[in-house]
Amino acid sequence: MSQMPSNSSPVPRYSVVVPVYNEAENIGRTCAAIRESLRGDYELLICYDFDEDNTVPAIERLPAEAKPAVTRLVRNRLGRGVRYAIEAGMRAARAEVVVVTMADLSDDLPKVEEMVRRAEAGAAVVCASRYMPGGVQYGGPWLKKLLSRGAGVSLHRIAGLPTHDPTNSFKAYRRDFLAQTPIESPAGFCLGLELTVKAHFGGRRVEEVPASWYDRAAGQSRFKLMKWLPMYLRWYLWALGQGLDPPRHRAATHTVTTPKLPVSISCGPTASIDPTCGNIRP
Repeated sequence: MSQMPSNSSPVPRYSVVVPVYNEAENIGRTCAAIRESLRGDYELLICYDFDEDNTVPAIERLPAEAKPAVTRLVRNRLGRGVRYAIEAGMRAARAEVVVVTMADLSDDLPKVEEMVRRAEAGAAVVCASRYMPGGVQYGGPWLKKLLSRGAGVSLHRIAGLPTHDPTNSFKAYRRDFLAQTPIESPAGFCLGLELTVKAHFGGRRVEEVPASWYDRAAGQSRFKLMKWLPMYLRWYLWALGQGLDPPRHRAATHTVTTPKLPVSISCGPTASIDPTCGNIRP
């Protein structure tokens, strides 16, 4: 059984949010990799959509020594899909720094410590970058790689975005930034790009660290390129426009002029932790 923190439990240094969808095949190896790579005081939040997700029994069967000391199951009740599973984890996180990573063993977990340190030092968003010097990507669909790299490099060079890889979901966020920033993306992983450009053009620090990315070795990728491409394009074009209009950007420092939706990152009534594994309830 996962450890349930009490109200008097110390707040962890950082929270690790992992959205899942039937990741029974990977979750044991994911927990092992996290235990091996991450150090210090952190909590792991496994975020799932529905009770029949095979990840839930798989992680409950793991012995305590096979997963992080504080591992919590977070039932996403905000809306169906990975976009809302990630936000549910952000809302449930107890730490001041929130790291988002995947259960497919693709991300460069040893980079988490540096990402957390940079966020603790004031960066609102810290991006793990495959496309900056020192970063690398192994495998993956060529079209997805081409579009991701092209978007990142062009936003960096043309719009001045201080990362080469804003579309990578592997990021560390300051929780105070998340609490102040509505998420408007309706689906998919687009919120990573959205939050990055909102941070930079809203006057917050964005930094990057070089990282490696490996195509998943087991399980099935559910990245829906054609379905989610228009959502990425919205934030790409918005950021491009902001970067090409620096006088307006300077005048609007700390103000992000995008349509506001009544959704923000805060532990409200829709943040739901599995009652056997968590401490936030409706």
